[in-house]
Amino acid sequence: MSLVVRSLHRPEKPELLNEEWIVLENTGPGVLASGGWTIEVGNRGFRPHPLGTLQPGFVMQPGEKVRLITGTASKKAQGTPAVEEGMKNYHLFLREPVLKKAGLVVQVKLKQLTLATVTFDPDAENGIAPVAATKA
Repeated sequence: MSLVVRSLHRPEKPELLNEEWIVLENTGPGVLASGGWTIEVGNRGFRPHPLGTLQPGFVMQPGEKVRLITGTASKKAQGTPAVEEGMKNYHLFLREPVLKKAGLVVQVKLKQLTLATVTFDPDAENGIAPVAATKA
């Protein structure tokens, strides 16, 4: 599966849930259906906890990006979600921010299969910590 997390964006204020998002990209040659995927977060070395399951989910064509927004579209007090031509928004309807501190591990899973994993770094340009090189 060719699912990649392209960016993590934390809002300027915690109550602006519509300004916090995760951008996913389908880098493979086939179509991806997200129904049943779970988003999990946790600190490295600890068991992550699920934020929720994408139901009904969405379909991602090859090369397509989707923005997972923490908040609720109809709640104006949660801020204005980003709009970018060619990128769909999918709201998670959560009640609190997810990207609270550096080092948070974000995973996209299908049952026990990990589809994508990144570590949050608020100082990085795209919000993702660089992958540490491992010695062979």
